[in-house]
Amino acid sequence: MRIGIVLPQAAEDGAGGTWTDILGLARQAEDGGADSLWLSDHFFHREEDEPVGSETGYHEAWTLLSALAATTRQVQLGTLVLATSFRPPGLLAKMAATVDDVSGGRVILGLGCGWHEPEYEAFGYPFDHRVGRFEEALGIIVPLLHGQRVTFDGLYSHVHEAEIRPAPIRPDLPILVAAKGERMLRLTARHADAWQTAWFGRPDDRYRRRHEELLAACAAEGRDPATLQVTVGVEVDGMSQGGTALPLEIGPIAEALGEWRELGADHLQLAVIPSTAAAFHIVLEAIRASRT
Repeated sequence: MRIGIVLPQAAEDGAGGTWTDILGLARQAEDGGADSLWLSDHFFHREEDEPVGSETGYHEAWTLLSALAATTRQVQLGTLVLATSFRPPGLLAKMAATVDDVSGGRVILGLGCGWHEPEYEAFGYPFDHRVGRFEEALGIIVPLLHGQRVTFDGLYSHVHEAEIRPAPIRPDLPILVAAKGERMLRLTARHADAWQTAWFGRPDDRYRRRHEELLAACAAEGRDPATLQVTVGVEVDGMSQGGTALPLEIGPIAEALGEWRELGADHLQLAVIPSTAAAFHIVLEAIRASRT
């Protein structure tokens, strides 16, 4: 089982205010034994019923991913997850192929349909028919990254004789989809190499229900579930008073990681609150402890 860490992209996350902060945490995680580093894809986040001006802003995901591709050495680099509605699908596929080349083949392309309506409204992106738009985007992105020439004329997306040149260095660049709900799960079973679900602490009934729904989607699509990796977002919160997140303590984190391993998870993404060097140190110690 691989274990990665989500990097902060906002000052409010703990140490994500500048690129220097983010790079320092990325190198700490890589040197400390993390298998992967992950970035989210948001312009900002605003809590429900909070006024305009109260937003938490995020550094842009692709720019950071490109910088990390050039400044890290061996850790995998993933997006958790890119909203396909923020970029034309042909451009997104081209960007993914390029940054994978920069990284030497270390990218995991995590995709989703988006969910935070205020940022769509603020930056002028359509929020309607998100799953339909996502389905069309996958119909372009996946074959392009597999080295195919693509013509697609949909309701929302159009390409004509599109092809990625120079060709992707990996025709099997892994595509991860974050999904729940029947339509999204069936798209995952149809197109993806990995499924992502979040957020959890220890394995629970909510996770087991979602996994059963994934198995049903695989059956409906004729997909062998053994060929689809399972990835899980796990919260570690040193500031929480209760809830499902793991406490920021080596023992409980290591125990939970062992439980996810026994359950058959292929890859975990740990979101650490606060995202500071001290908190990362505790989590990295727990990762090492879970492997002994």
